[in-house]
Parts: sequence; structure tokens; C-alpha cells
Amino acid sequence: SASASSLVGRRTGSAAGEILRQVGDAIAPGVTTDELDALCHQLCIEAGGYPSPLNYGTSPPFPKSICTSVNEVICHGVPDSRVLRDGDIVNLDVTCFREGVNGDTNATFFVGSVDPESQRLVRVTRECLSQAIAVVRPGAPINAIGRAIQDHAEAAGFSVVKAFVGHGVGTEFHTRPEILHYFHPRADEIMVPGMTFTIEPMISVGAWQQRMWDDGWTAATVDGKRTAQFEHTMVVTEDGVELLTLHPDGRWSGDGGQ
Repeated sequence: SASASSLVGRRTGSAAGEILRQVGDAIAPGVTTDELDALCHQLCIEAGGYPSPLNYGTSPPFPKSICTSVNEVICHGVPDSRVLRDGDIVNLDVTCFREGVNGDTNATFFVGSVDPESQRLVRVTRECLSQAIAVVRPGAPINAIGRAIQDHAEAAGFSVVKAFVGHGVGTEFHTRPEILHYFHPRADEIMVPGMTFTIEPMISVGAWQQRMWDDGWTAATVDGKRTAQFEHTMVVTEDGVELLTLHPDGRWSGDGGQ
């Protein structure tokens, strides 16, 4: 039934939210992204789940259990021996497969003390996700989400990355509907109760265009300027929306306030 599936989604989402918070707590200058990956993998297994990114996709499959996207990396950064430095910003993208469903969430964290413009970028990106969640309800068109994000980001002088989208999520990691983070008139599918998807805006200081690294996964800004991202998995309810990937304490993870 719908209620049973949302209960499972809530349990899995909550576990993903806890893992995101715990890995975020391990961020500090001198820590490598590989160390964060190992911690995420361990926590997913301890939660009775499996890290969805590991071996996801083809040509090549994603080789790690978490995406760690630092500074100018938009998304899908591959953990490695890189040491995080004071002043960096890093997005952690956690997806846990548990009880047959995926819970997908991410947040951007400060490494040590971060410059004011990067702080503003992270805060505005977090606000973009909040503004987007606020328009989710039955009967609303999906492009209301992109409009909310684009309006807020551009008013702050930032740009919205267009190449990567939010997505339906459940028993599969990525499915319909596609959630654009900018306004598009044809993205006018109507939200209905039970629809479960992610919203995960990627907001950049400079250009919105991306370039791909040779690893086949990492996407970075073309101008090397910083970019931030926040994400929740949510379900459309009879009268609004429920976030499935909140930490059990109800607070969002990541930096930038709320």
C-alpha cells in the first residue's frame, strides 16, 4: 500500500539523513575524500543498507560509495587521496539502498573557515532548495520547482546548472519524473500524491556550463568558480509534501544556516 511504501521510504530516507550528518561531522582540514568514502560505506552497511553509488552505471561504473564534490566540482566527484584544505567547500551526496528503496540526499559543508562569498553561495543554494520544497503540492506543475530555484538564485547574482536534474526515486535510483532546476514551459507535468522525487539544485558563482573530467563522472564549472548543492528526497502528500531524508532530529545537515 502507499502508506507502507512511504513508511519504508521514511525509514530509508532517515537512515540516509543520519549517514550524511555523520560523514559531514568528519569533515576537517587534512581529511581525504577517500576517508569520507570509507566512513560512508561503513555507515551504510551498519544501517542495514548498501551505498547506491557503488558500481552504479556503466562505462565506467562509479567506483565509490559517496560523491564528494569540492569547490568547482558541480556533482559526481569521485573520492580520492585529495586532502581537504581550510577554506574549501565540499558537497557530500549520500544515497542508501535499504528495504528495497533508495534514499538520496546531499548537503554542502565548510572545511574550516570559508570566505564570505562562498558562505553566501552555500546559504543561497540551501535557500533555493527550501523555496523549491515550498511549491511542492498536488496540482502544481513540476516547472514551479525550477521557477522558484531560478528566481532565487539569479536574484542573488548566481547561476543555475542546467545539465543535471532532480529525479524520481524509489525502488530504482533514477526514474521519472525529471525535475529541472530552472524554469522550462514544457516541464509542466502535474504533481500528484505519492509522486516521490529529489530536488537537488546546483548553484554556481559564475558560469552554469559544465565540463567533464576524464574519469567520466566528475562535472566541474567551465570557469573554475565555486558551486554548491543541497538535496532532499520527498513525497507529494494529499495536502503538500513530506521530506523523507531529514535527519531524525528534523534539522537539515550542511552549512549555510536554515
